[in-house]
Amino acid sequence: MLEEPLKFWRDLTLIAAFFILAPITLGLSIFSLINLGTPSASASNVPSATSTALRPGVQVYASLPTNFPTVSSEIEVKDARVEIVRQYLANYDSPLLPYASKLVEEADKNELDFRLLAAIAQKESNLCKIIPYGSYNCWGWGITSVSSLAFKSFDVGIETVSRGLKENYIDEGLKTPEEIMTKYNPGSPNGEWAKGVRQFMDEME
Repeated sequence: MLEEPLKFWRDLTLIAAFFILAPITLGLSIFSLINLGTPSASASNVPSATSTALRPGVQVYASLPTNFPTVSSEIEVKDARVEIVRQYLANYDSPLLPYASKLVEEADKNELDFRLLAAIAQKESNLCKIIPYGSYNCWGWGITSVSSLAFKSFDVGIETVSRGLKENYIDEGLKTPEEIMTKYNPGSPNGEWAKGVRQFMDEME
C-alpha cells in the first residue's frame, strides 16, 4: 500500500520536472540558433589581418608580401622611317622595295636625310625602273655622256652613293637638294632637279 503513494509522487515529480526543464531547454536552443545565424556587433569589429591586437595581452601578426605581382611587357618599336620609305617604294612598284631598311640604315650611317636616296632615285631613274641593264645604278651616279658606272648589286650601289654623298657633299656643306644640285646636276634648267628631289622627299613626310 505504501508503494503506491510513493510511485504517485515520483511520477508527479518527474512530470513536473519535464514541464519545467523542457521549455528552458527549448528556449536555449532557439536562442543559440538565432545567435549563430546573425553576426554579432563584436564579430563585425574583428580587426583585419594587418591588425596587431585583438585584446590586451593577445597579439596577432600577419606578414605582408614584399613583392607584389606585376605585369611587364616589351614593346618592339619599329623605325617608322623604314615603313615610310617602304610604303613609298611600294606605291611606285620599285625594285628597291626590299631595300627600304638598307636605305635608312646607310642614310643614318652617313648623316643623310633618310628620304634623300629614294628621292634622288625617283628623279634619276623612276626608282630604278629606267637604268642601264645590270648596272644597279638608280642614282645616275658617275654616269656621263661617254660612260656609265655600274654596281655589283643594289646593296653596293646604296652603300657607294650614300658614302659619296657624305664625303663629297655633306662634308662640304651641301645638304639641301638645292645645294646638292650645284654639284650633282649643275646643268639642271631652272633648278628642276632640286625641285623634283624636294617634291619626292615631301611625299615621304
